[in-house]
Amino acid sequence: MFREPALGCDIIVVMDTHEIRAAYLDLMTAREHVVIDRAPLVPFGDPTTLFTGSGMQPLLPYLLGAEHPAGVRLADSQPCVRSQDIEEVGDNRHTTFFEMLGNWSLGDYFKREQIALFWHFLTEVVRLDPDRIYVSVFAGDPDHGIPRDDESADIWTALFDAAGVSADRIDLNTEEHGNNVGNQGARIAFYGAENWWSRSGGPNTMPLGDPGGPDTEVFYYFPQVEHDTSYGKYSHQNSDGGQYMEIGNSVFMQYRRTEDGFSDLPRRNVDYGGGLERIAAASIDSPDVFKISVLWPIVEKVQEITGATYAEHTHAIRIIADHIRGAVFLAVDGVVPGNKEQGYVMRRLIRRAIRVATELGARKDFLGDLVPVVAEIYQGHYPEVAERTESVLAVLAKEEKAFRRTLDKGLRQLRAIGDTGSEVTGSDLFTLYDTYGFPIELSVEELRNIGMTLSPLWREDFDRQLDEQRRRSQQGARLGARRRVS
Repeated sequence: MFREPALGCDIIVVMDTHEIRAAYLDLMTAREHVVIDRAPLVPFGDPTTLFTGSGMQPLLPYLLGAEHPAGVRLADSQPCVRSQDIEEVGDNRHTTFFEMLGNWSLGDYFKREQIALFWHFLTEVVRLDPDRIYVSVFAGDPDHGIPRDDESADIWTALFDAAGVSADRIDLNTEEHGNNVGNQGARIAFYGAENWWSRSGGPNTMPLGDPGGPDTEVFYYFPQVEHDTSYGKYSHQNSDGGQYMEIGNSVFMQYRRTEDGFSDLPRRNVDYGGGLERIAAASIDSPDVFKISVLWPIVEKVQEITGATYAEHTHAIRIIADHIRGAVFLAVDGVVPGNKEQGYVMRRLIRRAIRVATELGARKDFLGDLVPVVAEIYQGHYPEVAERTESVLAVLAKEEKAFRRTLDKGLRQLRAIGDTGSEVTGSDLFTLYDTYGFPIELSVEELRNIGMTLSPLWREDFDRQLDEQRRRSQQGARLGARRRVS
């Protein structure tokens, strides 16, 4: 792909998403990192989380001190799923499935080398405009004797200065304060807990013995985007107002919580994670990640299938494209739709995509047209997606067939409740869930779409009936076991 140059200027080559991934891994290899295989989307032997949600997650034991068999310098591109972002999908930057570029130093290099390495990748390899890059660093925690991270700020300042970019600093400390005052054009913003990493939040919430440390985050600025004041009066790095998009985060794990406060870890580690899709969007100067090379072909196919245009149905088409891509990768890694844990999330993704696509005019069995598009996009780097296309199609087609049998019935029942003029209760939603297989989130979303009102205590009512059903099921299972024994 090429960005049209201004008259008399050199042509600027713009890499697509696959090329950016390959260039990153090549750079890491050249810097003596071992590129490791991706971890499966369902963590093995980790009951604390449903999905692999970051590149760091599979490597946590090594960041906590275990020796990695591949050495002290590692890198990868890790597919991730964050089910907590489902409600955010539809905006220009959130996806439930994404790839995270990662590199790690396990007791080897530290702040200076890491920040310079990431800067080189962004400005020399991907060719992002240095004047559009903004950063945040840790403001310190005097109560726990943790100093402000002026070291990282000084490293950033030197890099900006060398690129001819001003590097003013501002203390914002909290997102709320930033919303009230803005960053006033400052290149480097200091925040508190927002720029601290641990498994349990900021320094105040860390259990004894846990490791943690400051981080520095990198943002790309889109001046063509108007700041959304619903996220605060003024724009700044940590604002969700739309002008700044986070594209990478380097954690410097160097402290351990003790009874006396914090002590230095015997081995300092670096954990870097960068959003591949967001870096690709920045490389084409688009605040919309759905316009990059691994998502736009899906969008185009959705337009073809539904007859709806992206310009007029942006939110809906983003939901379909994201959810289908995520469902395909979950199926590739062996997840099947169900009513519990990973299967429930996958079922929700598929059924939400079907419902939205149906509203746009998609015919039945449209998933069969989208799965091959995803497979073709990823067959180069993830050949297992293309190799398992038939099994993925079978899994998704079975779920679509099952859901379509219940979709019309469920929606008629939902609208019949609304015709009575009464508020929709948790009992009503439980009936839809239990009888028609309607995920609770889809019911609530549909209610909002058609302007129906939920009773104030609907959630408590729904959860109570769900708990009662589970208790009855457990009692029945125990009774059945006793009968079989006797």
